[in-house]
Amino acid sequence: DMLDPERLIQCPLVKNHWIRARRFPYHLVKCKESNPEIAKKLATCPFNARHLVPWADLSDHIMKCNDKAFMEQDVVSRSCEPLQVNNGSTWQAPPCDEDWETELLEGSESNFVW
Repeated sequence: DMLDPERLIQCPLVKNHWIRARRFPYHLVKCKESNPEIAKKLATCPFNARHLVPWADLSDHIMKCNDKAFMEQDVVSRSCEPLQVNNGSTWQAPPCDEDWETELLEGSESNFVW
């Protein structure tokens, strides 16, 4: 099951690393830091940062990536939604009755008490 957080996934950097799906993103970060020479040879998929493929295979991966469909579907669904400029709220700020300039000229000597 692809959604099972306990399933094992093979690390794209070090093939003998098998990691549980729920820990896989954390492992990738650490494994990239521990293996910078291998990491330089791999490109990150623009649709899923968990997909690391050799640079030479990146364009082929992009064409076939399963997560591309989710991204395209999200873009299409967002473009079909009407743009909401006003969320329907009729609230307006109340008028301000304060006039600081007049109060300053009148020289109000009242002390502020907290």
